[in-house]
Amino acid sequence: MIPVSSYKLPACPAGRQATSQNARLKSLGFLFMLASCVLRPAAFAYAKEITIIYTGQTQAMIYPCNCPKEPDGGIARRATLIKQLKNDNPESLLLDSGGFFEGGLMYEYAQNAPLDMQRSGINLKAMELMGYDALGIGENEFNFGRQFLEEHISKTNLPFLSCNISAASQGKEPNSFKSYLIKEISGIRVGITGVTGLSAMPKSGGLNFTEPKVAVRKAVEELKKNKADIIILLSNLGEDGELRLIKEIEGIDIVIVGYKTTKTEPVTKIDSTLILRPTWQGRRLDRINLAIENKKIIDYKVEQARLHDGIADDQEMLSILPSCFSDANCKKEGMIGTCKDPGSPSGGCQFSKPVEIKLLIIAPKVCITCNTDNTINYLKSRFPGLIVSYVYHPDLKADKLINDFDIKSLPIFLLDKDIEKEKEFDNFKENLIIKGNFYMLKPQVGGIAHYLNRENKKGKIDLFMSLFDESAGELLDNIKEFNPEIHFLTAEQKENEFNAANGNLEIEEYLRAVCVQKYYPDSFFGYIRCRSRHKNSSWWEDCLDSSLDTNKVKTCAKDEGKSLLRENIRLNKELGIMFGPTYLMDNQEIFSSRHPPKKEEFKKIFLRE
Repeated sequence: MIPVSSYKLPACPAGRQATSQNARLKSLGFLFMLASCVLRPAAFAYAKEITIIYTGQTQAMIYPCNCPKEPDGGIARRATLIKQLKNDNPESLLLDSGGFFEGGLMYEYAQNAPLDMQRSGINLKAMELMGYDALGIGENEFNFGRQFLEEHISKTNLPFLSCNISAASQGKEPNSFKSYLIKEISGIRVGITGVTGLSAMPKSGGLNFTEPKVAVRKAVEELKKNKADIIILLSNLGEDGELRLIKEIEGIDIVIVGYKTTKTEPVTKIDSTLILRPTWQGRRLDRINLAIENKKIIDYKVEQARLHDGIADDQEMLSILPSCFSDANCKKEGMIGTCKDPGSPSGGCQFSKPVEIKLLIIAPKVCITCNTDNTINYLKSRFPGLIVSYVYHPDLKADKLINDFDIKSLPIFLLDKDIEKEKEFDNFKENLIIKGNFYMLKPQVGGIAHYLNRENKKGKIDLFMSLFDESAGELLDNIKEFNPEIHFLTAEQKENEFNAANGNLEIEEYLRAVCVQKYYPDSFFGYIRCRSRHKNSSWWEDCLDSSLDTNKVKTCAKDEGKSLLRENIRLNKELGIMFGPTYLMDNQEIFSSRHPPKKEEFKKIFLRE
């Protein structure tokens, strides 16, 4: 897919007044963001309150990420914040759901086995110093084999939980793993268990893996026998596996996932179970405050704290950290950093002045959603000596470059050939195309916001979306008054064979939808709004007026529906759009959003108010 510009949505305001604890944190430079909650302050006033601080999929990221925007994270900042939170609330629990070892050969920060193993060991030592109450076991923990994991576990006093792993010969837990444990917090008995995905078996060195559902059911039953009031599952099964567990096993109050997920919501509630998704690579610190009454969760509040550079590094963590493991760990504004003797106590960062590289950006003069900041920041992270200037279309200089270089879309990023002098050039040149005296950043890297070779159709809005997105109903409600043309996110792999993220269920939905659009166009938008909210129901007929012929829709879906769907997604294929929601405005300007914009925001964009 060709990336498109991303419209930045405003953050949602907090739902209630900050507590004195949060006020103290803010005074130290800590910024908590309310992520999701059911806000009933009275519940917290009269019920018992439990705080759970949690991480997962930290991937041995012991330093802040090498990100052009929000270079957050690192164990030294995390330790500072955890100490402050525990000082304010000594009764809190600190948990990790798994994925605390380095992510493997294909991981973006992988170097070589010795250095990756060294970082993983340091990360585990840091978690012990931070005082984690329990750690789940995921597939990552076996990336360096069973012996490496068990040797490092034996050096710590941390509890490692997996209810479905046992030693091959005796059928017993390995000495290093526990099935579950119980912690008493504020008079509430909190039971904690973990489950490991079967994908870890080939790396586990002969350990036996029980089928997850059987093992979790047994662990939950034993926790209940031991009078656990609240049960937490540290899970590495994946979303489908966890949803099955929740439906089939009663008594799981909280699931904390230990893998990278495409879900952006930090918390989801399924029936009475909360699914918590920790921030990947430990870039934020997550916590949930629970209101407990009669040994039941009656309310909750999830918060995330950015581990930004305003948080002081914990000195105890710094004492176990080498100066650097790679050049990415050596950062100084406007300088190029080199890591000498990576991972060695005697090593360190060396800095030199970067080569000055001119970057000329051709951008549209009028484009309400165009944003070049992210690409500039990305380039500056690779080439700190960047000097940026702009020319705008239409004007003589911009249009001459557009014609000379046969440019089809904007913005365009043209780098001076002095970039060849940078040591990063060889690693980066595959992203560039030679154009005259410039290197042009490929559009699939820099992103597309405006098409030059498309007819301007003022007021036309095209929306590329999936009805199976959690926020699809909200999106359709907010955009309805702008009369968008809907394009479903599916692709034709072979003739008359379509593919979508949710398989045949989603394809069948779209085949019916395009038939409704053809034969009952006045009912189309209402139908898809209804189905977006009831997509898992097979009673699709209930979303159509009873006076309409549903048999006609069924017959169409089995026959001409495929040709109708092919036409529906023709523009997707032409523009290379595979993800959404994505919006094409006036047939020229294109952008995407992570969450549905509000009606007022759509008005500002589409009506240019």
